[in-house]
Amino acid sequence: MNIRILITLLFGVTLFCSCQPKQLPVNSLAERVTEGTSKDRILFRMTPEKDDVSKDYFEITAEDGKVLIVGNSDLSLATGLNWYLKYVAGIHLSWNNPSQKLPEVLPLPTGKIRQETAMQNRYYLNYCTYSYSMAFWDWERWEKEIDWMALHGINMPLSITGMEVVWYNLLKRVGYTTEEINEFISGPAFMAWWQMNNLEGWGGPNPDSWYQQQEALQKKIVSRMRELGIEPVFPGYAGMVPRNIGEKLGYQIADPGKWCGFPRPAFLSLEDEHFDSFAAMYYEELEKLYGKAKYYSMDPFHEGGNTEGVDLAKAGTSIMKAMKKANPEAVWVIQAWQANPRPAMIDVLNAGDMLVLDLYSEKRPQWGDSDSMWYREKGFGKHDWLYCMLLNFGGNVGLHGRMNQLVNGYYDACTHANGKTLRGVGATPEGIENNPVMFELLYELPWRAERFSPDTWLQGYLKARYGSELSPEVMEAWRALEHTVYNAPKNSPGEGTLESLLCARPGFHLDRTSTWGYSKLFYSPDSTSKAADLMLSVAEQYKGNNNFEYDLVDIVRQSNADKGNALLDEISQSYDRKDKENFRKQTQQFLELILSQDSLLSTRKEFSVSSWLTAARSLGNTDAEKKLYEWNASALITVWGDSIASNQGGLHDYSHREWSGLLKDLYYLRWKTFFEQKQQELEGKASSEVINFYGMEKAWAEKAHEY
Repeated sequence: MNIRILITLLFGVTLFCSCQPKQLPVNSLAERVTEGTSKDRILFRMTPEKDDVSKDYFEITAEDGKVLIVGNSDLSLATGLNWYLKYVAGIHLSWNNPSQKLPEVLPLPTGKIRQETAMQNRYYLNYCTYSYSMAFWDWERWEKEIDWMALHGINMPLSITGMEVVWYNLLKRVGYTTEEINEFISGPAFMAWWQMNNLEGWGGPNPDSWYQQQEALQKKIVSRMRELGIEPVFPGYAGMVPRNIGEKLGYQIADPGKWCGFPRPAFLSLEDEHFDSFAAMYYEELEKLYGKAKYYSMDPFHEGGNTEGVDLAKAGTSIMKAMKKANPEAVWVIQAWQANPRPAMIDVLNAGDMLVLDLYSEKRPQWGDSDSMWYREKGFGKHDWLYCMLLNFGGNVGLHGRMNQLVNGYYDACTHANGKTLRGVGATPEGIENNPVMFELLYELPWRAERFSPDTWLQGYLKARYGSELSPEVMEAWRALEHTVYNAPKNSPGEGTLESLLCARPGFHLDRTSTWGYSKLFYSPDSTSKAADLMLSVAEQYKGNNNFEYDLVDIVRQSNADKGNALLDEISQSYDRKDKENFRKQTQQFLELILSQDSLLSTRKEFSVSSWLTAARSLGNTDAEKKLYEWNASALITVWGDSIASNQGGLHDYSHREWSGLLKDLYYLRWKTFFEQKQQELEGKASSEVINFYGMEKAWAEKAHEY
């Protein structure tokens, strides 16, 4: 009798459980980003697309006073959630505002909202992002970023955290000692360039705890990504080996030369009998740690790597063969940057086996735009490709974008003959946590079937961003920005944002802060000054609005930077005229502007060097580890490399940051020292001493900071 009752009860429980709606991963995501206010208020239902299974879609409706989001996958549902938050609830989630409570009275859509896309690939990140922005992230920060990815429909981010552990295990396997391995693997802030075959060992050696920490972190990252339907893109094997492997193990290698003064890792010869076995061991170690991948990223001969004597067709075939042996279904992801990918290397490969990232589509597209300085008539031939926005270089701070070019370029590509192999979009910035408006615009493109006006779109974005009806002042301020900083000329000089000369190594008549940048304004500084004044005029009205207050600081910062650039031109002219009185007044104004900028930026943690250095130190378990990580973080944003790489290689200030702390303690000191020397010259007390700016920067980078 008891057994019968037990069986009956168990059957009832099983039936009850089977009737309950499955808890989808997107439910947990919604709870995280709404700070626990979405449960039983926002409902999710997964339903495959009936008419076309190749499409992703979501629908948003109201049902019994609740919000119902229907979609074909967790990722589509998450994208639908973000669309609801922005365009119905008036909530914009971004890096400065990663979560926000829903209103007590839940806003409901007035009718059905449906968006769909046939663009199956939405890519994210750049190797450089992992150094310029993400080098010292912990799981708490990573969890927020993965949620952000899902909300924006991203389904294939580059994922290189913990790849140093793969190499550590691989090199141990072939007989390297820990000391030898650490001479090859870079320090934490320079992993991007080590993995891109640009340098060895710089910033190390790493403690054992670093490898353990990063392995555990990457396993959590990959697990959460896959839970949400996001497929990580792992680095594949493209021939990189330590420079000393020929001497140590007798491998046949080629020397790819130098990158900005750094000797590159060697390239394992395709003729060497060890190529296939070494590649196989790499993929084995990678799979042991993090599982198989559908996508592998490989960029042989990146940024000028020497290809002399290399059979490019054979290189492409050998790299592809090794990847396919590890996973026959895998796709090779490659960046279109400068001369890469070499046509001779990819033309021999099968269609469908490669996905090309047109890395800089908004300025130097290679997909077939004949106006581009990097024009390729046939684009990428038979290979699939993605339309990508690069936007940021070096993690530099500045309002910047090409709204009209981004939108029109995408729809032009869709209708172009080479558009038949276009498979989606991607963001490939060197640094993130800036210009959220541009990322929002990019990731909506595949979900909007018809070409649209960025001018009209911006109004909807701002309503979401600030969560209310817009004051005329806010709209006018953003129109001023839209027509200046956010619509940079397509073929303007330099890379990325117009640079702030407050952050530059001092000099006269400067036109850049970093070697490949540019600082000459293509608009009047009155435009950003007007935008700043308009935002300040309604600051009280938006008090407590996180997004507004972040934007306010950023816009005022930009206005100050533009004024500084204009003021330096005046200072240069006063020096040329030997006008010592005006020179004294103007240089004092410039120095005061640096301190004022520092004070402004100290009001937001996003613009503080303290946040960057604190994150680096926090990963260390001992004083020695904390010191190593802090030096990595400090060096990256100042000297970058040794004196050769920094000066002759041009890397100093490549990753300059207009941040509080850095402005006051380094940039101010550089300019003050320079101006004082030049004032003395005007007074007839010329000095023959050459200011050692590298020495000043190196001293700051090596200092134990108290931020």
